[in-house]
Amino acid sequence: MGQYIIRRIGLAVPMLFILTIVSFMIIQAPPGDFLTSYIAALQQSGEEVDEEEIEALKLHYGLDQPLHIQYFKWMRNIVLRGNFGVSLVWERPVSDIIWERMALTLSVASTALVFAWIIAIPVGIFSAVKQYSIFDYLFTGVGFLGLATPNFLVALVVLWTIFVFTGDVLSGLFSPEFVGAPWSLAKIIDLLKHLWLPGLIVGTSETAYLIRVMRNNLLDELNKPYVEAARARGASEWRLILKYPVRLAFNPFISTVGWSLPQLLSGGLIVAIVLSLPTAGPLLLGALLAQDMFLAGAFILMLSVLTIIGTLLSDVLLAWQDPRIRMEER
Repeated sequence: MGQYIIRRIGLAVPMLFILTIVSFMIIQAPPGDFLTSYIAALQQSGEEVDEEEIEALKLHYGLDQPLHIQYFKWMRNIVLRGNFGVSLVWERPVSDIIWERMALTLSVASTALVFAWIIAIPVGIFSAVKQYSIFDYLFTGVGFLGLATPNFLVALVVLWTIFVFTGDVLSGLFSPEFVGAPWSLAKIIDLLKHLWLPGLIVGTSETAYLIRVMRNNLLDELNKPYVEAARARGASEWRLILKYPVRLAFNPFISTVGWSLPQLLSGGLIVAIVLSLPTAGPLLLGALLAQDMFLAGAFILMLSVLTIIGTLLSDVLLAWQDPRIRMEER
């Protein structure tokens, strides 16, 4: 098991290096740069642009240097100092902007993932065991409806329904008195009170997908010879199902941890805009539109790191949960 983990970490390190290069190239891909957009905005407003000021800004932000020099300086500051640079739009260190947004984003994504697992696992098991029953058809219909309905549309319907019946507008992650307030126990409790709604909305499509995955994988396991042999020995039906087939059908849930969190982060972008959530999605969108390379690059890099860490965690959990994987590695 130890050698297996070491090998997986050895594969993750070069992959992470490659992803840093890809992340930097993605934010450099659009034509022009931040100063180009900034100068165009000034010219549209009728202001004159001083060439000396432009050169000073290029020198200040390092935009006058070749791309490979910009990349190595960017990575050197991140690795050695934990410095992601200065946001070109906000004119503040990226580290001061990004951490609270990422923490709130991970809170919403984790809530959505936990909600999806809590609903999808028992529903998928029951749907597989009671195949072709009225409940199976009902859950299948609800699952297809959840997959076909965009999350932002669910958000709009939920907001409208709550407003019609209660008169409340449930948007944001905090009550008005806690917006902008320093972190405290009262603010954390207020966050937990508001976290359930965006978590439920963001996790809707993931729940519908995982129900289908659990049902299909469990149906495959239920038809295998070892299940029939256990039944022939007189094993209790539900004990047999939960001890062996469910355990093996659970593997796809573990294997999707690596990409579930980044997918939930990116999939919650429009939902965050609809619900006015102070998460990473709207800030990343604004940074990309303004070509704020340091802020956008930090977000993309963190999403890449989350993918690598999630994949490594999935591999370790799969090896711990399924002995066949450990034996295959040996």
